[in-house]
Amino acid sequence: MFTGIVQSIGEVRAITPRGGDVELLFGVGALSLEGVAIGDSISVSGCCLTVTRLTPDSFAADASIETLQVTTLGRWKVGQRVNLERALRAGDALGGHYVTGHVDGVATVVSTAADARSLRMHFEVPPPLARYIARKGSACIDGVSLTVNDVAQHRFGVNLIPHTLEVTTLGAAQTGTQVNLEVDIIARYVERMTRAGDDA
Repeated sequence: MFTGIVQSIGEVRAITPRGGDVELLFGVGALSLEGVAIGDSISVSGCCLTVTRLTPDSFAADASIETLQVTTLGRWKVGQRVNLERALRAGDALGGHYVTGHVDGVATVVSTAADARSLRMHFEVPPPLARYIARKGSACIDGVSLTVNDVAQHRFGVNLIPHTLEVTTLGAAQTGTQVNLEVDIIARYVERMTRAGDDA
């Protein structure tokens, strides 16, 4: 479990094919790996990955065929900058919202525009995911917890404050950039409970 509060920007150092899937090696930038062990989870641009190898300033993780198909990871190249967050521990502050690291799909930046000191950014989402996006609800974009400001059909907008633009990779996003999207887990549970009531 994560919060969507990015702790460091890292980068892809190596991509090694492994019988159909891949092993990725990530440099962690300013992220502390103290206390991290093999088998722990780290969010990499919104995707929960399991640590398989460690060095003082990097870690490796495997990405399955499923992960490569439903996220942006299959398009990454060496040098790709990524948002990093260690898993939430009991007692940690919850600064964003509950994020599982299980990416629901890929969204695309369709517009950006200055909005005072912020940047207004709009995304188009796959139609099956649009029903989970609500105004003033939460969405996780490339591992960043964001508040939805407006929704129209299959598109929604957010405001990125200067701090977010500085400490995440979203500052480099532009029209056409594809990002990992995780919808609010509460929306999924509400839908499931509603459907279960219909089936009763």
